[in-house]
Amino acid sequence: MKKTISILYIWLCGFAVCSAQGLLTVKDAVQIALENNYEIKLSQNDLRIAEENTTPGNAGMLPNVTGNFSQNNSVMNSSQVQASGETRSLSNAKNNNMSYGVSIGWTIFDGLAMFSRYDQLKELKKQGEYELKRTILTKVSDVISTYYTIVEQQNLLHAIDSNINISKERLKTAENRFMIGKASRLEVLNVQVNLNEDESSRLRQANVVKNLKINLNSLMARDLAEEFDVEREVEYDDTLIFGELLEKAKVYNPDLQIIAINKRIAELELKRIKGGRYPTIRLNTGYNFSESESSLGFVSSSNSRGLNYGVTASINIFDGFNQRRNERVAQIAIDNADLMIDQQDLLIRTAMSTAYETYQTNLSLARLEENNAQIARQNLNITMEKYRIGTISAVEFRDAQENFINAVSRFNSSRLQAKLSELQLKEMIGNINL
Repeated sequence: MKKTISILYIWLCGFAVCSAQGLLTVKDAVQIALENNYEIKLSQNDLRIAEENTTPGNAGMLPNVTGNFSQNNSVMNSSQVQASGETRSLSNAKNNNMSYGVSIGWTIFDGLAMFSRYDQLKELKKQGEYELKRTILTKVSDVISTYYTIVEQQNLLHAIDSNINISKERLKTAENRFMIGKASRLEVLNVQVNLNEDESSRLRQANVVKNLKINLNSLMARDLAEEFDVEREVEYDDTLIFGELLEKAKVYNPDLQIIAINKRIAELELKRIKGGRYPTIRLNTGYNFSESESSLGFVSSSNSRGLNYGVTASINIFDGFNQRRNERVAQIAIDNADLMIDQQDLLIRTAMSTAYETYQTNLSLARLEENNAQIARQNLNITMEKYRIGTISAVEFRDAQENFINAVSRFNSSRLQAKLSELQLKEMIGNINL
């Protein structure tokens, strides 16, 4: 039994190396999710749309070239009275008109609004990049959190397995003590009840691990029933410094970056609207061909071809004060963007302050629970020796056994919480490294 307890302690503290077939590392899980996750793919497609839209033509900076063709035919009963008084008439007179050509129109000045639109498209592309980054950060965080939760719950399952082995050894010892008259039948039954309780706990815990693995497979967008093993260690970074994290968050946090881009877009929108105060100048040119035939008239047929060109200019003189109203609304949108930047900055500083305090607490708990697990192990060894020689009851041994399992479980849980706190802080600064 002492050997079993020692092996159990080694397993639960993570000193053994997992060599099972089908091992999935946390890096593998993240890589698979980056390749397969549907939300990441959707965000990538949104970015591709923004990239396709970022063109001078979409901003109205390039000319429009149009090909034209038209043909009109008519059959009419016509009658004409000429200046000489002569009357001419014709039934079913045919008239045919056909024209075709190419026309070009180019707005060369619109109050610089086209340049503002182009800059807006560039900012929308940047916004798509940061939204993709935010989606990736969220999904990577979800994958890592789920992965290490599986590690913690899998270690708890191993603890329950080892606990069952200890309970089986206890049952053998109790039966031997009963056979030589040193224990009552009641003691044997109590130990049997404890063993049944441990086996029932294992079934529930195995179900927890199975469901977590299904969730991780879902995040990786692969077969939900695919089996895999996980690492046994939960390694966390205990060197994070609040001041450094806060400075990085101001520069790299995707939410802050997106709000800053929204302000820039609002400023460009105001610039575009102000362009309405200036004239719009448009060049027009084209080359056209036309042909016509008439059964009745002075000209029976005609055709022409040639170049046409010109310039048009227009300016808004009065539009019911809508120009002024639009400018004021655009300025309010800029003011709102400033407020949102300040609000988001406060939210991030608040969230990081609370997360860092939790991080520090979890680090302290991890160190404390590691020491508690060692003490509980020593206590279990001593209790086991006393139980073997019959100086304590099975109930007292069960208490020591449960205390040890609980202590080691709390140790694993504290390491997981420390890792999750670290992960939360790194997600806020926009940099999750493995």
